[in-house]
Amino acid sequence: MNATSFDPAPDQDPEEALAPGRIVLLTTSHRVAPGLLSWAAWQVLHAADRVLCADGAHPQLPYLREAGIRVDDASPTAEELVAACAGGRTVVVVATGEGEPALTDGLARLAGSGRVSMPELELLPASYDLPGARLLDLVQVMDRIRAECPWSSQQTHKGLAKYGIEEAYELVEAIEDGDRDELREELGDVLLQVVFHSRIAEEDPDAPFSIDDVAGGIVAKLIHRHPHVFGDETASTPEEVKEHWLRTKAIEKQRESVTDGIPLGQPGLALASKLASRVRTADLEVPLPTGEGIGYELLALAARAEAEGVDPEAALRVAARTYRDAVRRAEGLER
Repeated sequence: MNATSFDPAPDQDPEEALAPGRIVLLTTSHRVAPGLLSWAAWQVLHAADRVLCADGAHPQLPYLREAGIRVDDASPTAEELVAACAGGRTVVVVATGEGEPALTDGLARLAGSGRVSMPELELLPASYDLPGARLLDLVQVMDRIRAECPWSSQQTHKGLAKYGIEEAYELVEAIEDGDRDELREELGDVLLQVVFHSRIAEEDPDAPFSIDDVAGGIVAKLIHRHPHVFGDETASTPEEVKEHWLRTKAIEKQRESVTDGIPLGQPGLALASKLASRVRTADLEVPLPTGEGIGYELLALAARAEAEGVDPEAALRVAARTYRDAVRRAEGLER
């Protein structure tokens, strides 16, 4: 049957037509391989009197037909669909990617009119997105942007580096502001940097890698550094967890110095705090250097803050924001 011709209820006895029947709107996720449907979906499909689909190229159709299910290529109106269910029939509509909004709106209008004996209406998800499924969409969108966008197609790792720094700072600001909507948006911007760099890396002629390689690497690292979760070790306190992390990290990196791996390009207070943390964790006795100038004073303050469990960068930002507010009040901009 084609989409331009639809017989709502063929060969029905007039008395049987009084039973309203049942409409099942079957939805599927394009992020799950076609044919992988729930058991409930297969049961409904096999038991249905009719199965309809408005999209003759729907990816599920070959698998349904292979399972012996006849699927009619039809796009009925709400009235026609209700009529097709008369006599207690069950009609399954395999939803297209848009979810059949015209049909569902029409059914809602009929139900609201009170003039029609409506069949039972059921929405049946036949396949579900797993957590993280939208990440697949992000990868696909990034693929297309990289291929078709004049700006994105020309970007390099080095050219994007500044944006990674900017987005990280904006994320920190959203966290400190406590703005949940802004936090979600900034996390997305940081995630974009990861996906963008990974997409660029695929094109490297000598050492290409993909987003799957990036994800696989961090998964392996997390499992290895959490033996108390994935192995036989035990940890009941955050301190014990940190000990596991540092021990496994030291084995992985085989560094000559405790300062290896500390990025020297990070903000000065953060750098000083990180150095002090490494020295303290390694139980080294290294006196702070002395000298003239505020730099050495700041170094001592950062080391002191780290020893007291305070992030000097975060503490200074809090103080600076308070100063910013005081300035705005002095300008008459805030009360």
